[in-house]
Amino acid sequence: MLSRVADAIYWLSRYIERAENIARFVDVNLHLALDQAEPDEDRQWAPLVAVTGDRSDFSERYEVANQKTVVRFLTYDRANPNSIYSCLWAARENARSVREVISSEMWEQVNRSLIMLRDAQTYNPVETDPAAFFSHFREACHLFWGITDATMTHGEPWNFARLGRMLERADKTSRILDVKYFIILPTADYVGSPYDNLQWVALLKSISGYEMYRKCYHDISPDHVAEFLLLNDEFPRSIRFCLAEADQALHAISGWRAAAFSNRAEQQLGRLRSELAYADVDGILAGGLHQYLDRFQAKLNGVGNAVFDTFFAIQPIRRQTQMGSLTQ
Repeated sequence: MLSRVADAIYWLSRYIERAENIARFVDVNLHLALDQAEPDEDRQWAPLVAVTGDRSDFSERYEVANQKTVVRFLTYDRANPNSIYSCLWAARENARSVREVISSEMWEQVNRSLIMLRDAQTYNPVETDPAAFFSHFREACHLFWGITDATMTHGEPWNFARLGRMLERADKTSRILDVKYFIILPTADYVGSPYDNLQWVALLKSISGYEMYRKCYHDISPDHVAEFLLLNDEFPRSIRFCLAEADQALHAISGWRAAAFSNRAEQQLGRLRSELAYADVDGILAGGLHQYLDRFQAKLNGVGNAVFDTFFAIQPIRRQTQMGSLTQ
């Protein structure tokens, strides 16, 4: 298939997943704010902008980081390329360019989601009933994925969509986990307290993982939550699961056998999967959870760059001369 088409499907998938996860970022902070007896808005909301990597853009347009400004920045701000609205708009543009490849139902669902978000700016449910709004938006994203799996042939285009979705999800799961690291408790005495546990419960609920977590563990503890989100190989939003799915999609695209590599993307993703396969949560926490997640995000960005170089970058055209040498 054309690299242009593959690129558009890959980014359509990444942008939908990114929009859903930004909604999850905001939702978990809204729940945490409700659980605070004396909320400190700067401590509660400024880290969210830092974790998403948009601190400089935010500071240029807003004087203070509170619930109203951060939610507006991450939801509606069209000047923010990582806002939910910007991600949905980019997803729609990518979908429009490959309408002949994706199903009409996929195209219609992307449009419905964008219209829903545009109309919401009029009556502003983000301020009046944010929990219901973000829940409804997540359901719209889930519907898109269900439509994609049910109406699209599971060939090369579908595997590019799966690859983009899983790489984006792995990145955002690591960032959602990092949100908890950045939200500093009032004092060290709060660590392990009921208030601390409320924060971990809110985080698990934000990724729809609380019930599945409780099936694996009987108590709420930082090491168990980290192990569940990083190393569980059955939960669909854990990093290990996402990388395994991305690796399967990548090998289905290349046609190369599993446990080997035919390009740099497969090599880097396979190496990152191996690191997680042999990691243990005690070693991760001993070296610092934030530091581990920071290194992981850098390596995952490297995988994304390798995917671009392998499949989407315009390669120089080479031809063989009469002498047998290659010229460009």
